[in-house]
Amino acid sequence: MRTHRTFTALVAIAGLTVAAAGTAHAATTGDDAPSACRPANHRAEITRDQGSAGHFHFRVTLTAPRGYASCVLAGSPTDLRFSDHGAAVPVTAGRYGDQGAAVTFGPGRPVHFDVQVPDGGRVLAADEAAFTLRTPDNTIPGASFAEGEFAVAPGTLVGPVQPGA
Repeated sequence: MRTHRTFTALVAIAGLTVAAAGTAHAATTGDDAPSACRPANHRAEITRDQGSAGHFHFRVTLTAPRGYASCVLAGSPTDLRFSDHGAAVPVTAGRYGDQGAAVTFGPGRPVHFDVQVPDGGRVLAADEAAFTLRTPDNTIPGASFAEGEFAVAPGTLVGPVQPGA
């Protein structure tokens, strides 16, 4: 009798373990997956882009790993703050471009936005940007961070989120 109870208990524990593993997997790959738009669920990198007349351009690319749900972003990020080796860089960025266009972001669907910096003024080095992403109706809570060597200056503008890397 004792052997039968032990065996039954082990089978029940194994069944719960398999069920729990299935639930954890479903939470990261199914419809209930966390949003890729949440700051903790994506990666952002800043790289130099092709310049234009009178401006430097830097591209901020956002990518999301598998296991997160796609989401919709719109317009330019807000609340941009720049820093260089942890020290704040005193530049406030404006926005340009269509602020209402919706873009889908998620695993396999990277997005980017442009940082346009005038090259005729005092250019300041930076290595990190903090920003708040926007949806068509609201903002995403929390700050996202992008790292990379770039520069900013008074008159810096940030373009809307666009599809692609």
